[in-house]
Amino acid sequence: METSLHRALKLRYALAPERCEQKLGRYRIDAIGADGRLIEIQHGSLGAIRRKIRDLLHAHDVLVVKPIVVGKQLVRRAHQDGPVIGRRRSPKQGSLIELFHELVYFVDVFPHERLTLEVLFVDIEEWRYPGHGRRRRWRANDHVVEDQHLVGVRETLRLATRADLRALLPPDLPKPFHSGHVAQGLDMPRWVAQRVVYCLRRMEIAREVGKTGNTRLYEWTAASRARRKRRVA
Repeated sequence: METSLHRALKLRYALAPERCEQKLGRYRIDAIGADGRLIEIQHGSLGAIRRKIRDLLHAHDVLVVKPIVVGKQLVRRAHQDGPVIGRRRSPKQGSLIELFHELVYFVDVFPHERLTLEVLFVDIEEWRYPGHGRRRRWRANDHVVEDQHLVGVRETLRLATRADLRALLPPDLPKPFHSGHVAQGLDMPRWVAQRVVYCLRRMEIAREVGKTGNTRLYEWTAASRARRKRRVA
């Protein structure tokens, strides 16, 4: 079932309800922008829509909107449609790291001259009620998510080119660099940095230039400095 969060984001980009949920061939599009661009709001994995986006890019400009929840207020009901019995701040917070976890499954789609990826760092409310009536075995913290509501957008990150993605990396990486340098520069675990480097290599933002021991070394490609050229229709 569609959440209030999803509906709010569709209207944010379509600007009018009649431009939402449009049929195009065998696909249903979340929204059509005022400029005619197709807009897809993707809360789940980017990998789940890569075939759809790849097909649409043959003839259309596409904007993929990826919300990352950086602040979540949990609102508890006594039961479904019941009174609110508590509110608390979720300790879980999303970050830029989530984007690279997603891009691992999107490297054969992005970058593309027709594609723009927009990351929204959002605050939401998540409404829940106990779920133990729905299972034979349950834990005290079982719950059902009733709905999610958009509270606000803290920041918007727009990615259209290899250069845009490279700009997310520390500017002072050594030449050449390895995943350990990326981990240190972005303050992330080494295994996550290895995913980042995988994306950079597959998207031709960086290329392997050798090894030191068992550690692979990389340098930036010329393509990673190029901005998107204006297309002529």
